[in-house]
Amino acid sequence: MLAFHLARFKVDATPPNGHSLCGGWIKPVVGVDDPLWLRGVVLQGAGLPIVLAALDWTGVMDESHRLWTEALAEAAHTTPDRVALHCVHQHNAPFIDREGNALLRKANATPLLYDEAFVDDLVKRAAAAVRESLTAAKPVTHIRAGQAEVHEVASNRRVIGPDGKIRFTRGSATLDPVARAEPVGTIDPILKSVGFFQGDRPLARLYYYTTHPMSYYGDGRVSSDFAGLARQQRAADEPDTFHVYFTGAAGNVTAGKFNDGNHANRVTLAHRIHAAMKAADEHAQERAHPLESAEWITAPFRFAARSDLDLDKLKAIVADPKESVVNRNRTAMTCGWLMRVASRRPILLSKLELAGGTLLHLPAETFVEYQLHAQGERPDTLLATAAYGDGGPWYIPLERSFAEGGYEPSVAGVSTTSETPYRKAISDLLKKQA
Repeated sequence: MLAFHLARFKVDATPPNGHSLCGGWIKPVVGVDDPLWLRGVVLQGAGLPIVLAALDWTGVMDESHRLWTEALAEAAHTTPDRVALHCVHQHNAPFIDREGNALLRKANATPLLYDEAFVDDLVKRAAAAVRESLTAAKPVTHIRAGQAEVHEVASNRRVIGPDGKIRFTRGSATLDPVARAEPVGTIDPILKSVGFFQGDRPLARLYYYTTHPMSYYGDGRVSSDFAGLARQQRAADEPDTFHVYFTGAAGNVTAGKFNDGNHANRVTLAHRIHAAMKAADEHAQERAHPLESAEWITAPFRFAARSDLDLDKLKAIVADPKESVVNRNRTAMTCGWLMRVASRRPILLSKLELAGGTLLHLPAETFVEYQLHAQGERPDTLLATAAYGDGGPWYIPLERSFAEGGYEPSVAGVSTTSETPYRKAISDLLKKQA
């Protein structure tokens, strides 16, 4: 009997009409251009099962993330520390935080971050999908991992001027031609593909690429955007293979240099991602490694919160009906994070060591420099990074980012001195053996 088996699951995670999008501060759902999915795999044979899942949502934070991973773990007959639940981070999609939602509901605020009945039902459906997938698990014999460059999609969103301060912030869509003309900046241009094979048959391919995955948003039209469309194209190429897409450490990376918001660009960007997916799979084809072992290793890490964040003052903003929706809702999420920090429950970093590749799992909107640092720590392997796990910290910038200014550090939940210990935690995890 073969040691390793792979189960594949998916569940429609599209919110209903009227549901809040991106935390309630953009237009709610008025229609669906293409559905949102929770897609994932369960690897059996490396001790307790390992769950790797990607959700087409903006973010799942703190207690919401804990409860969802616990439900998936129970369904997969494993423990929550062996579940990696990540968001792809599209914005015409839900953004959930259980404690923040409770504060808003107590204050009779509207709109809430999300509809709890819808989300609770989705978590139950997701657990059921995982449970049902186990009966159809297939033997896995090989891993094939490859990579390819993505052309003209990603750019660094933070353009620094000669004074060391933010000159431009390039959003997902950037109208200013001067800002778009600035250099690409620091990114990771490489898309990684990690395939699980039964002999020569690909059972599932996991893709990893690092950029905010939005071409345009805010119109109430639900979409998995260009990352989801590229995944959909790849599924059409290989209808018998299961495809999952993870977003890397893209906190400071967008398509803004190459996208002015023209709606046609969504398809253009999708084609560019799709081309890299195919190229990475072709590169992987001659790099077959027998799957003889798989090691799942975790490392708890506690971020300190920003010292200027006062929970009582923030709760007062949430309770104030004169405040804007965006201030109340974002602040409610920050409250959820501060309550979580006070509870001392850590963020869990994890990695999966496979023949031919290492999968690294990071939280929230981690800046790309941490991903590049991780790759420098492991030049011996194809390292694929998924960020946007537990979204509680929001942005995780560099230490210098706070002095540079700009949007990301202004809404980051972590201390200005987080960079050094976070880098060390990532390095230590990558060196750690089971």
